Amino acid sequence: MNILLANDDGIQAIGLRSLYFALVEAGHTVRVVAPVTEQSAVGHAVTLFMPIKVKDFRENGFVGQGVHGTPVDCVKLGLSTLLDKAPDLVLSGINAGANVGVDILYSGTVSAATEGALMDIPAMAVSMDCFKPTDLVGQARYTAELLDKIPWDSLAPKCVLNLNFPNCPIEEAKEMVVCAHTRASYTDYYDTRQDPRGSDYYWLNGAIPPERISADRDRALLTKGHITMTPLHFDFTERETMQVLSEKLL
Repeated sequence: MNILLANDDGIQAIGLRSLYFALVEAGHTVRVVAPVTEQSAVGHAVTLFMPIKVKDFRENGFVGQGVHGTPVDCVKLGLSTLLDKAPDLVLSGINAGANVGVDILYSGTVSAATEGALMDIPAMAVSMDCFKPTDLVGQARYTAELLDKIPWDSLAPKCVLNLNFPNCPIEEAKEMVVCAHTRASYTDYYDTRQDPRGSDYYWLNGAIPPERISADRDRALLTKGHITMTPLHFDFTERETMQVLSEKLL
């Protein structure tokens, strides 16, 4: 396959580098277009009011293009300008930190894959349930092998596959489960701190309350050690409410 590889942790992140080498090892042709700096939780942001510059990276067998922009900028620029032809797949990751439940709205990793899907290219986001991974070779090779097993031609149009690995060595992970994403949202709070001059600043924190997490959905299954895959689509229309509004307002 010809693959466009992006992420949101930055072009030097261990997840992207591991995935790059695993894909090349598996015989795929890989073009990397990824942010120069970390862009976690920027969602589907697009740069509109400043120019975008690109820097070539060639080091230790790795070749890629770093973009001074967001993950979606990378995919847009790659598909429209940097690549000579459309790839067979847009792949994003491996992200440091799971992307489950409402994370799919915040995540630059998922958004990069989503941009590919919106442009009618098969797409997959890949994440690891650990914020400081040190070895993702096993997860990367698992992903590369999985690509040949997925029935890409049978997937719904504009579908994004969201793959998450549990926080354990790949040989200890339980079997993959295809499941829905959790519907529970975070309970947010801000830590209040002071800078050296005594002024307050705020740092976002939060968690999904365990009692709100459905046992058969991605967050719970991932915590139990399963690899999870969730097919996503981005038709946000609430059809039951549409019917109610049509009956009451029209």
